Amino acid sequence: MSTPTAGPRPGPPASPARVAAARTPDAPGRAGRSGPAGTPGVRPLRTRTAFRLTFLVPGAVALLLGLDAALGLLGLPQVLGPLLSLERLPDVHGPLMVLGFVGTVISLERAVALGLQWGYVSPALSGVAALAVVSPLPLAVGQALLVLAQVLALLVYRQLLARQVAAAVTIQVLGAVAALGAAILWAGGVPVPALTPWLVAYLVLTIFGERLELARTELLSPAASRAALGIAIAMLGSAVVSLLAPDAGFTLTGLSLLAVAGWLAARDVARRTVRGTGLPRFIAACLLAGYAWLAVGGAVWALGGAVTSGRGYDAVLHAVMLGFVISMIVAHAPVIFPAVLRRPLPYRPVMYAPAALLHASLVLRLAVGDARDVEGVVQVGGVGNIVAVLAFVAVAAWSVLTAPRAARTSPSGARP
Repeated sequence: MSTPTAGPRPGPPASPARVAAARTPDAPGRAGRSGPAGTPGVRPLRTRTAFRLTFLVPGAVALLLGLDAALGLLGLPQVLGPLLSLERLPDVHGPLMVLGFVGTVISLERAVALGLQWGYVSPALSGVAALAVVSPLPLAVGQALLVLAQVLALLVYRQLLARQVAAAVTIQVLGAVAALGAAILWAGGVPVPALTPWLVAYLVLTIFGERLELARTELLSPAASRAALGIAIAMLGSAVVSLLAPDAGFTLTGLSLLAVAGWLAARDVARRTVRGTGLPRFIAACLLAGYAWLAVGGAVWALGGAVTSGRGYDAVLHAVMLGFVISMIVAHAPVIFPAVLRRPLPYRPVMYAPAALLHASLVLRLAVGDARDVEGVVQVGGVGNIVAVLAFVAVAAWSVLTAPRAARTSPSGARP
């Protein structure tokens, strides 16, 4: 979810995505404010908040439907599924959340970083595909659209990689390859549990590449970059092996996840910024907690092999998808949101509340519910997970709407 940064700079750590967006021609306050004919003060359509927001709407719908599907999978009454007659919603929960919700967000951020009009076709198609997957249309239609969306995402990454060949971007390209592989295999009839190494590789490698980009500002050694790239290649290779020899493939994927968690825990700047205050400390706390959950998921697969059902499957899936991925989204939201939508998302101390609820409910769900096979505790923890995600969305929206006017407009009148 990032592109190469320009090197060290003062102040709190910023997401590489924000840095990348600031470097593109459509960054706020820069030359991108001129229209196609060079009219001063008229921004190209692709730089306008309303235009970019339209791409997030299908992703937000996919998130809400995915959370509703989670209720059904927990054995609890659904709300949106029965209301909208979406009968197959629980069956597509995984791909909907990964390729639909997160995939749309990632592809939109990539389009912003690319700064070219055609790049927005990728998030547009990703959002349409997410809606098609849950619609009354044949499932094959949604699956085909997901495949096409991932192809377009790879074309965007190709352009970004051409701008600067770096390990961080290469790792994200490998993640995009995993997403395309998952979409193709799902369309070909491979069951979702067998696809989890591919879906996990997509998300983990995308985030790994982003964090590696930030680590480059910390004078990362060439050996460390090569090690990160080697781990990423091993993870994608493990996903391939999982199709041919599931036990070996899942075990190797688990070991790769442990390697990523170890690399990040040892080299990420969060180790230092967690001792700070305000936003840097909040980001660091979420990152470090996410790395711990990534290690938990990796350990389950490394020790258990092809865990594709039962409590073990629930534990590894949600340790990675909720504990790691959602924690990463929470951590980066205050810096990615302004870069993508040109609206400030000020840090508020209350943001700790949904983050704490996410991790506390996940501990309850995995350490008590899954470990002891207590269905009621799994349900309580699962509902806590859902409430935590929705609570953070609500807090983020409140923070945007109540942002001081001075934070929305710079003294010169340009948006930050």
